[in-house]
Amino acid sequence: MLYIGVDLGTSAVKLLLMDENGNIQKIVSKEYPLYFPKPGWSEQHPEDWYIKSMEGMKELTSECDKSQVAGISFGGQMHGLVALDKDDNVIRPAILWNDGRTGEETDYLNRVIGKERLSAYTANIAFAGFTAPKILWMKKHEPENFGKISKIMLPKDYLAYKLSGSFCTDVSDASGMLLMDVKNRCWSEEMLDICGITKAQLPALHESYEVVGTLRPGIAEELGLPKSVKVIAGAGDNAAAAVGTGTVGEGRCNISLGTSGTIFISSKKFGVDEHNALHSFAHADGNYHLMGCMLSAAACNKWWSEEILKSKDFAAEQSGITRLGENHVFYLPFWQTAVGGTMEVAGQLVQGGQNIFFAQLADPSTVHFSADATRYFSGEFIFMIFGLPGAALAMYHCAKPEKKKQAGGLLLSAALTCMLTGITEPLEFSFLFVAPLLFGVQVVLAGSAYMIAHMLNIAVGLTFSGGLIDLFIFGILQGNAKTNWMLIIPAGVIYFILYYVIFRFLIQKFQFKTPGREDGDGETKLYTKADYKARQGEQTKSGDPAGDERSI
Repeated sequence: MLYIGVDLGTSAVKLLLMDENGNIQKIVSKEYPLYFPKPGWSEQHPEDWYIKSMEGMKELTSECDKSQVAGISFGGQMHGLVALDKDDNVIRPAILWNDGRTGEETDYLNRVIGKERLSAYTANIAFAGFTAPKILWMKKHEPENFGKISKIMLPKDYLAYKLSGSFCTDVSDASGMLLMDVKNRCWSEEMLDICGITKAQLPALHESYEVVGTLRPGIAEELGLPKSVKVIAGAGDNAAAAVGTGTVGEGRCNISLGTSGTIFISSKKFGVDEHNALHSFAHADGNYHLMGCMLSAAACNKWWSEEILKSKDFAAEQSGITRLGENHVFYLPFWQTAVGGTMEVAGQLVQGGQNIFFAQLADPSTVHFSADATRYFSGEFIFMIFGLPGAALAMYHCAKPEKKKQAGGLLLSAALTCMLTGITEPLEFSFLFVAPLLFGVQVVLAGSAYMIAHMLNIAVGLTFSGGLIDLFIFGILQGNAKTNWMLIIPAGVIYFILYYVIFRFLIQKFQFKTPGREDGDGETKLYTKADYKARQGEQTKSGDPAGDERSI
């Protein structure tokens, strides 16, 4: 027997012919146009999907024994809005998953209806890409079209309806509409009321693997296929891909890295992330799954290779990496993932503090950058530009007279490096291995700087570290109205004084051997971890206590 799989993508429909053993017989792809009638809008004509799918199926089965075709099913783009009138005519072009026009509607759902209520009704909160905000947009901006709606369906389900006459959808795809009670796998009456629609306007819900009908006689005749060909409900693209990778049942996980990135976790039990940072959807295997997405994944690798390394030979550039992590690149989840927050920017869901900041930076409609996103780095400008230089001045004033000139030169260069680039190691290492207590003070003061910056609504982003370069680019140039960067100055002055007073007091009280306070003719230098380890080794061999930090 033979089976046809239809993947309705954003740029093309891809069709596959496979036998009962899973052997692929043929693959066909047919492209169709994508329309952007206004900035941020993304639309397609459902009729194009149908026409190209029919062309593709004819080509797909042109060389096989058509009598052996037993079933057709679907996967593809989620969240889109397809609206038909009472005569089954498409009322308007389909509004796609990547359409960003529903900012107001999304805010209304999340703020007025409230995220807690939405989560209780659907297990999810609103995003611009979901179907429910699109319905509200149509209701507000196209009331005449809204009044004509007889059927609401998802993109792949339009194909199923055209081929079989069955007005249906599957639970995995329907989960992304923000209309379904995911836990109970039924339509949410509360959400239907909010959107002003009825259950009669929505398709019947099925599990992904259920038969929803057979080919219409006219369609079967046109394709040359048996009228008995079963039409199966299908699944949303990620759920279908998860089944293909074996991510089913309890506790399985897959990560998909393309232009965007997706993490998908299957579960036999229903569950909701308490912060709704992950989507909670019904799975195509009859159970449930959690899913998180970020808009830039492998695209970052492409950017690094092509723009920085000036190479398109990705494999060659990465051939030297034989073990994961050996390049010592540190991944900061609060910068790049939902751990650092989730926010809708210009109609797109963005995860991670730094990602949110840069998305807002590119969005001309942003009035003020989100301090909730920048709370992970705005405080750096306070202690890197002001605080640690205050500590450097304290160490200089505590240096012995005969060593003050040498210590001053070293500490000045380290302080300027810290202020300009935000690279703190030369300064921090100078007291970390000599006097861990001072580093403890640094940790407390630095942590409080992040808190103060957030309380003052300071929202200055950064690329690598919080020095004057990043402050100028992402603070001063963006304007005080967007960033509140001017508040860094008075806060920084206070921190300069705190660092100076506390460091000078502790150095003198405990006689810490900071640069310029070495015993005898000891070399005045900015210490490193290597110096500390070397000294420890010498002390251990000589029988001296290895842990006496003052002996360095």
